[in-house]
Amino acid sequence: MNAVAVQVGRVTQARVALSEWTKLRSVRSTRWSFFAAVAFMIGLGALVSFLGAHQYPHMSPREQAGFDSLTHSIAGVQLAQLAIGVLGVLVITAEYSTGMIRASMTAVPKRLPVLWAKAIVFAAVTFTLMTTSALIAFFLGQAILSRHGLGVGFTDPGVARVVIGVGLYLTVVGLFALGLGSIVRNTAGGIALFAGLMFVLPPLLLLLPSSWHDAASPYLPLAAGEAMLSLTRSGNDLAPWTGLAVFLAYALAALGAGALLLLRRDT
Repeated sequence: MNAVAVQVGRVTQARVALSEWTKLRSVRSTRWSFFAAVAFMIGLGALVSFLGAHQYPHMSPREQAGFDSLTHSIAGVQLAQLAIGVLGVLVITAEYSTGMIRASMTAVPKRLPVLWAKAIVFAAVTFTLMTTSALIAFFLGQAILSRHGLGVGFTDPGVARVVIGVGLYLTVVGLFALGLGSIVRNTAGGIALFAGLMFVLPPLLLLLPSSWHDAASPYLPLAAGEAMLSLTRSGNDLAPWTGLAVFLAYALAALGAGALLLLRRDT
């Protein structure tokens, strides 16, 4: 009997990343989640801009003075972050629920390259899609608002930083959710933990004394990340890039904890 030689390529980070890219684009839930995030960004931004433009003449002078056309055009980020967060959890927990994680870890015995590849691929796709969606939402929204003399230009101070910041912010949201998913390894638990830390914890801080709340709230994940999405600062808000750095630190901490547990636990 003739022996058949089988060549097995060396496991590299690039090859693992290519494998994760194949997984990401071939799963139906991934496509639908990204589609939802894009639809929220563009559709909701256009809708809010349209409604704002038509309501503007009926506003009080004080409301008109505080009208923020930039915020109207990127309003979709509020729902897009939910879609990206849920997908970030699913990127890793789905493999645990189906048992496919065993095949991944068998192919990559060192384990950590799998997590890094998931993070790199997911971050790259999220940033590309969400930045593109934010740009479309901005220009579409401003086209609607400009008909009523309410638009702002992309080159106006801080505007480009906010629009590009949407893509950066949503990318960190995804990485944070991915890190939490790698910690709990359960879809429902990961989504619940993500929602709790992002959206439930901030209102709970209102139960604390005002001095404690004012000191702590700017450093929560949601408040820190959203500092990137505003042209102005108020109260104890962090500076835009400082806030994004704090939020990124949360995401890296979650990924680091997930990496440590990945090494210590059985798949």
